[in-house]
Amino acid sequence: MGKLSLSGNITHILNGTLESVKSVIPMPLVVGQPSLMTAPLEQTEIGVLIGMVGHVRGRLVLESAAKTFGAIGEAMFGMPLEGEMLQSFTGELGNMLAGKLCTIVASHGVDIDITPPTVMVGSSKLYGFDRAFRVPVAIEGKGEIHIILMLETK
Repeated sequence: MGKLSLSGNITHILNGTLESVKSVIPMPLVVGQPSLMTAPLEQTEIGVLIGMVGHVRGRLVLESAAKTFGAIGEAMFGMPLEGEMLQSFTGELGNMLAGKLCTIVASHGVDIDITPPTVMVGSSKLYGFDRAFRVPVAIEGKGEIHIILMLETK
């Protein structure tokens, strides 16, 4: 199958990311409307960044409050997560979502590979992208995570 159009690939990545979140996080979710954002991305507590290469190049970032990632971890593993365990889980959650995304988009002929997760703790700003899609995902009773797709369009 030939390479799809760039806009088609981006649509598959965005939809695949949302499908991945719904299948990996075992809790009731409400996915908000995607919005465009420009640099910088300002993170306040904890997040994970995963690079993507292939038919689509860019980065997938999940960011939220530590208590929200902790609540997801507790729902998935039955125990509270803090400190290094929470940081490790945040990286692994990003890895699971990005891995599932690769599988989902492959069924649409979009081939991507991912880099190992980079966990970011504390306040930071990310530059190096022209625009990105931000999607808020409310997790019932636990908080909200933000999915940011920084996709290269050149």
